[in-house]
Parts: sequence; C-alpha cells; structure tokens
Amino acid sequence: MVKAARKAIAAAPAESRVDMANRFLRSIAEDGNADTILAGPELLDAVFDSSQVRRRNLRRPTTPFRDAALLTASREDPNLAHELRRELESADSVDLICAFIKWRGLRLLESELSALKERGIKIRVITTTYMGATERQAIDELVRRYGAEVRINYETNATRLHAKAWLFRRRSGFDTAYVGSSNLSQPALLDGLEWNVRLSGVGTPRLLQKFEITFDSYWADRRFVPYDPNTDAARLDEALRRVGSLERLRDLGPTGLEVVPYLHQQEMLEDLDAERSRGHHRNLLVAATGTGKTVVAALDYKRLAQGRSEKPTLLFVAHRREILEQSLTTYRRVLNDGNFGELLVAGDVPKEWRHVFASVQSLSDERLHRLGPDAFEIVVVDEFHHAAAPTYRRLLDQLKPRELLGLTATPERGDGVSVADEYFEGRTASEMRLWDALGEDLLVPFHYFGVSDDVDLSRLEWRRGTYDLSQLSAIYTGNDARAAKVISSLRDKVLSTADMRAIGFCVSVQHARYMAQVFNSAGISSLAIDGSTPDDERAESLRKLRDREVNCLFAVDLFNEGLDVPEIDTILLLRPTQSSTVFLQQLGRGLRRAPDKAVLTVLDFIGQQHRQFRFDVKYRALLGGLVRNRLAREIEEEFPTLPSGCQVQLDRVSQDIVLANVRSQLGFTRKALVQDVRSQGTIVLADYLRASGADVRDVYRDTKDSWTGYLRAAQLISSESVFEQVLAARLADLASVAEKRILSKVSRFLHVDDPERAEAYGRLLAGDSPRYEAMDRRTKAFARMLYYTLELQKEPSLTGSDIDTGLDYVRSFPWVASEIAQITAIGADSARRAARSLGMDLAYVPIQSHATYNRQEILAAFGFPGRGIGSHREGVAWCPETGVDAFLVTLDKDERDHSPTTLYKDYAISPDIFHWESQSRTTVGSSDGQRYIGGSSSVVLFTRATAKDDRGMTLQYTCLGKARYVDHSGEKPIAITWKLQRPMPADVFAVANAVAV
Repeated sequence: MVKAARKAIAAAPAESRVDMANRFLRSIAEDGNADTILAGPELLDAVFDSSQVRRRNLRRPTTPFRDAALLTASREDPNLAHELRRELESADSVDLICAFIKWRGLRLLESELSALKERGIKIRVITTTYMGATERQAIDELVRRYGAEVRINYETNATRLHAKAWLFRRRSGFDTAYVGSSNLSQPALLDGLEWNVRLSGVGTPRLLQKFEITFDSYWADRRFVPYDPNTDAARLDEALRRVGSLERLRDLGPTGLEVVPYLHQQEMLEDLDAERSRGHHRNLLVAATGTGKTVVAALDYKRLAQGRSEKPTLLFVAHRREILEQSLTTYRRVLNDGNFGELLVAGDVPKEWRHVFASVQSLSDERLHRLGPDAFEIVVVDEFHHAAAPTYRRLLDQLKPRELLGLTATPERGDGVSVADEYFEGRTASEMRLWDALGEDLLVPFHYFGVSDDVDLSRLEWRRGTYDLSQLSAIYTGNDARAAKVISSLRDKVLSTADMRAIGFCVSVQHARYMAQVFNSAGISSLAIDGSTPDDERAESLRKLRDREVNCLFAVDLFNEGLDVPEIDTILLLRPTQSSTVFLQQLGRGLRRAPDKAVLTVLDFIGQQHRQFRFDVKYRALLGGLVRNRLAREIEEEFPTLPSGCQVQLDRVSQDIVLANVRSQLGFTRKALVQDVRSQGTIVLADYLRASGADVRDVYRDTKDSWTGYLRAAQLISSESVFEQVLAARLADLASVAEKRILSKVSRFLHVDDPERAEAYGRLLAGDSPRYEAMDRRTKAFARMLYYTLELQKEPSLTGSDIDTGLDYVRSFPWVASEIAQITAIGADSARRAARSLGMDLAYVPIQSHATYNRQEILAAFGFPGRGIGSHREGVAWCPETGVDAFLVTLDKDERDHSPTTLYKDYAISPDIFHWESQSRTTVGSSDGQRYIGGSSSVVLFTRATAKDDRGMTLQYTCLGKARYVDHSGEKPIAITWKLQRPMPADVFAVANAVAV
C-alpha cells in the first residue's frame, strides 16, 4: 500500500503532490490526527523575527548552505576569511578548534565577532600552547571583548591536537563547518596555501554530527582547561615561554615555582586520598614508566606534610644509586627545598636520619633493628614488584610506618603473582598501565619491528618456564650470521646509527661483550655493561650515550627498570622473553619523552621457539590485555587498533612464527585440557589456574565446558550428587542429564567481579542457607539474581517452582554448587575496579557501580516482574517496585551493524557525561518521557562494548551508576544528556567515548 502510494504521488503533477500526500497520511492515521505537509518552497531562503523593527540584511557565503566544497586558495576560490565572515553573520552558535590563535588573524573577523556578542551568540574556542605560537593578547580579546568561552591544553610534553576547524550551528538546520589546515592567523585566512573542506548539515549531515560529538567530547575533557584572563594569564605566559624546551626534571633543582601535577597525576593523588579515607594506609600505585610515579609520591608527601610544624620522617627505598639521586632531586623540586633529604648508599651515610633515600642493600638487619620499627612515618618503596626478594621482605616485615606507598609499573612478579595480592589485600590504589599512558599521549609512541633471525631454539632445554640460559648464550655468542642480521636490520630501520641512542638487552655477559665487539667492528660505537660494572663506569657510559659518544649499550638485566634515560630512542631485544613484566620493563626504557625524540624504535629478533614458549603473553601485554583469539586477529590484520602514533610490524617469517605459536595456544583441545587437568591432580579450579598458567576463560570456551565436566573426564571425581544417591540406579542417567543441563549455565557467572555478590552466591548455595521468606531484603534480591541467571523457572524438572525449590535443586548437585562458588570467588579476587553502592535510596538493592552484571541479575535486583525477566530484550527496563529505570546500552559503533543515523546514538561525552537516545517512539509527553526528564524515577545506566565477544559468548553489562538528567532535545527519539553520579571506569570510557581524545 505504502509503495503504491509512493509511486502514485511521484507520478502526479507537482502542484497536486502535497494534497495527495496529505490525503494518504489521513487515511493511515490511527486517531485521525495525521501530521500534514505544508505547501511551499523546497528551500527556505531566510528566517527572521517579525517582531524586530529592522530585519538584518544577511550576506550569504559563496558556497550555498546545502553544498560542500573544497577551498584551496586558488584564484577561483574565495579566501577563507571572506567565507568565515559571511558564516558568522547568520550563525546561532560558533565552535572553533585550532592549535594556535594569532592577534592578526582575530582582527580580520572583529566586526562579525562583535555582532555575535551583541546578539548574545555563544562562542566556544579550544586551543593549545603548541610551539608557543598562540598569542595571549588574542586569547584575552576573545574572552573579554567577544564573550567567548576558551579552553586551553597546557600539556607541553605532547602535541597531539593539530585540528583546525569551525562549526556554525543554525536553528534553521543549515549547519556548516570548515575543516582543514588553517589556524586563526592572518596567513592562514588570507594568503597561505591552505586547504579547507566546507561541510554542510544538508549535504554531509553525518560528518557534521561527528564534528559536534567530537568537539563536545574535547570540551568536556579535563585536559582542556577553562581560561580566565583575570586569573590564568600568568600560567598561560609561562606555558608559552617554556613550550618546546621540555626541561628535564632531573636537571632542575628548586625553582621557586610550584610543581603542578598533570591531570593523570592529580587523579592518582585523588585515588590515594580515597583509599586513605576508607582506612587503607598500605597502598600500591601502578603507573607506566614515564608517567611520573616519583612526582606523584613527592606531591603526596607534600600534601601529608601540610599543616605540620616539621615535615614527617620519610624513607624512600630503591635498589640503585641513580634512582635514589633522581628521586631526591624530584622531592627537592616538589618541596622547593634544596636541603631536603640524605642519601644512604655506597658510602653515603645520613647525619640527621629524618628524610632518607636509601638503597635496599644498605638497610641491613642490624641497621633496621637500630632504627626501630617506628623510625619513619612514611615509607615509599620504588619498583615494588621486587618485594618478594629477601632484602625487601625483611624491610617490609620490620618497619611499621603510618603510611606505606609502593610504586611499580608492573605489579606482577616474574612468577605471575601480583604484589597487590600479597601485600595490599588485592587492592591497587591507582593504576595507569602502559596501554593507558600511550593512549593519553604521556609517552613517546613506539614502532615495533619483529624480525626473523633464523635461529632455531626449539630443541633447547626448557626449565621452569624459560630456556636454559647457558645454552641460549652459547647459541647467540659468536653467531656472526645473526649479529650481521641485527646490524643490517638496524641500519634499515633507523635514520642514522651515528645519531641513535640504543640499548640492547642480551642473555649473558659474554653475549653482551660479543655484541659490543661486533658493533664496534661495524663502525657503531658501543659498550657492554653488566651488574659487575662499577658505579662510576656505569654512570660514565650513560653520559657517553646521552652525548652520542657511544651509540649503543649492551646490557644484561641491568636497565630493565627504574633508570631514567629518556634520550634512548632505540631498543634491541636480543634474547627471547615471554615474561610480560620483563618485556614491558625493557620497552619502558625508551618510552620517556625527550627533546627531538619523535618515536621509539624497537627491534625484536624472533626465531623458532620451544613448543612451550608463549608469544601471546607479551603481545597481550603490549596490546592492552587482549584475549588470545582477538590477538590472533590483530596479528593477521597487522595490528589496526594500536594507540595513536604506534606501529607493530612483523616480517613475513616472524609473523608466521608468532601466529603459529598463538594459534597453538588457541588450539589447546578439550582432550589436551583433560590431560592437563589430570596431570595437575587438583580439584580446586583456582589451584589449577595458578599451576597451569591458564586463564579461567581457557576452561570455559563455550557453554559445553565446565570445571566439573573436566574433573569427571580426568577421573578426579565421581558422580556423587545427593540427587543421584536418592534415585534408583535406573534413573542415574536422568540425573546426569540434569546436572549437565545446569553445568551448561555455569559459565554465566564468569563476569561476577564484586566480593559481596560472590560471597552471597556461595552462601545461598550452601546447605544451611535460610528459606527465602526468612532472608533480608538484600539477600532476597541476591537469591532472585541467582535463580534467574540459572533460568530455574524454565527447568523441566521444576515446572512452576518457587525460588526455594529452585535453589534446593541446585544444592542437590554439590559439584555444581561448588563450581559456581569457585568461579565467582576467582572473579571477585581478580576484579580491577572498586564497586560502590548506588546510594542511600537504593542501599537495599545489591547492584554496585563499576561492577558487571548480566541482564537477568539487573532485572531481578531492581524488582522487574519475574514473569518478564526471561523474555525482556529491550534497552530500557522500568521497574516500578524500586522506581528504577535501568538503561541497558550496547555501545558497538560498528558500521556493519548500524546505519549512519544510529551510529552515534549512545556515547560518552566525558567520563561523567553520557548522551543517550530513547526508543524511537518515545515522546516528551509520554509517561516514559516524563519520568526521564522530570526525574520521578532513578535512572541507572549499564553499558557493554558489544552484544557478543569474539567467541560468540554474550557480553555482560558494566553498571555506571545513577545518572542525573541534564538536558534534552527532540523526540521520537528523545536525545538526553545525563550526568553520572560517579565517573565511569577508564576502560569503559575508552569504548564509550565517540572519539579518541
């Protein structure tokens, strides 16, 4: 019918089409009140307020509002300044983003900007201190004279923002934008060879939508700081003066200027505050090399010292002199006190013993005993992952400070055990890993090259997860063919070996000396150093590297960690390592920013490996912790999702080696897993995972898998359920089928990541659990969550069952109950986020922000009617019992699954601001619309990245917490902006954010 009507209308004369369309709309309207089409022009030429005495005589840009264009500063094109003046005249709001702003560029638009001010038009400007090119007079004029809101990125250690673009919004819908190469300067606007694309809200609506979303995301980002000439002029002047010099912290003593933390450092300090407010005074700070852990520790000490007549006693512990000297300089600069602190290392002994920077080797048992456990109020331990070593353990056992702060880039020890679990009750006060630091542009990007070295290591002896080092050294030392390939690859990948500053990590002292000899013979000045190298000789070698008197240092486990050598621009990985800790430490040596250093070049030489060697461990660490099957795809597709500026390239042979190795891990068959389970001999899942090095998701690959099933297949347990014991022998098969049916749902609990829920589920499945009616309100909610997750309302053996009957049924299978308790305990123990209550008004609801839930848990917890829990599939669940609107959002922005009109429906503008669209039929006046906008319900937001993971398993939702209405626009659907009560986790924001900032 609709198709036929469309054809008839299209074939009718133009003058009768409107009338025909209106008759058709009336015929299909359900209530007789159809929308109508008004006759008139196809293009609206002008809109003006008839109440005004004088109509503004607006001039049009050369390019019509509906068209796109490319302006290349040719003779046929108008100059950009001319077009911008015309655009400004009719704009109802103006957004500008550009790297720098000049006074002479601003004055070309002064008349139009003044007119905008008179009309009360909103102007937003984002700029930076890039290259010191911005002129403060121009910024001040924008704010004071034209009423613009200005936000500035002051970060001078990175220059990511190079965008130059204008957006002109109009109430008529004829929005326009200019995107190109022109900053706000006279040459860019008038006579420079600049290229700019003109976009149109009519002709290119999706691009305009993306512009708006991107600009709003930047505007909400904390790195773009609001500017007020009355209070911020001195800060801007200082930033513009110093930009480009990138003064190194270690070269500066006290300057008289306050050290202001970067935003990521401020967040770390806030996290430490939050932990201490909860009574935690032993805290671990995890931050990638180069993000300023020591600066944070010094700022934290400064804050703890505030308000005291004398500074609290301090012990700062590290394992090398260089680290202690750098740290002492950092504290002196932060405290602006050149006399602060004393060294205790290799001959240096303190006189006052109040603020001591000590090597761990100098803190002998006798000295610690003499000092006493309360000698220092604050103890800071650098590179805390060494805490298992006897020297560190002795120190931690004997000292009893008021505050203990551990610093590390890699909390996992070499044996895979996290020091957070061993010393900090599994807590990490604040964490910024390598992946996050690269994404935040705090480190220099890397270009990693995997090079095949034609060496076969597959037959070498494998001991305790690594090669026999003596055999490995024998293969590499004296291997002229491999050394020649190293030199050839190096010359191919670096601009000049005479200008590089490189470190090569070797397997042994002999290997390091051999490589230095080979490099020197090839004309590349090199030295070999190791742990036996005297301190003064080691310091001299570093000076020579900085001054390019030497181009490469070959080391043996010497520069893996803690040494500040920001000038290093090349890393040679000359020995295999599958330790993610060692790999990231070695990589971290070159990621510090330094003048004239644009990128870190990494050459990793890859040979045929032993079958037990695992490439997936280090590559997953490099790529932000991807699951193994996703890693295989990344390798095949040549790593498309790296942080900005980073590249990973494997030559054909090395790619084949790595892929085959990763796939062999993926191809760990069920039969092989059964054999592995049998060989380990434990029936405790956590013990098996710890002993085998497997991930829990390696056990639960799909719904066919269960730990109980593997234990039975490995003949480690027998069928001994209570259910089977009470059945006759002829019914045993039925019991086995019933158990398997429940076991197929056990993997639904893998997402559980908060201790309270894990403990509650375990308690509910225990034999002495109370009946449902005897439970308190919160426990009842947990019982419903457990019941509906297992879909016991659909269990064939329990037709029409209540919650007590359903849970009794599960308890009758003790291995099933035990497995659920084990899975949830493992998930809670490995959780990376701190779950928090939704607030007093929902205190009885066992849903916590930043924890992960499946749909059934969410609906059951908020009291959604039980009969609808199993069938609910919509994105919103209204739960009258608790007054909650639960928004269940899937963030996937894959164009293959979304049309251009829905690609940017739901997204994060900032960590605490979220843009959401209602269902397509919702109006402002509807009951749903009134609840959302009027605030009569509690809105709780849940998001997930995609509906399914790479294995086809359903992904669960992260609770972002309660959200407060900010504003809205439109209807059918209604676009609403929400403010979260608690900022979303960083990893969720990275996915939810419509753009990468």
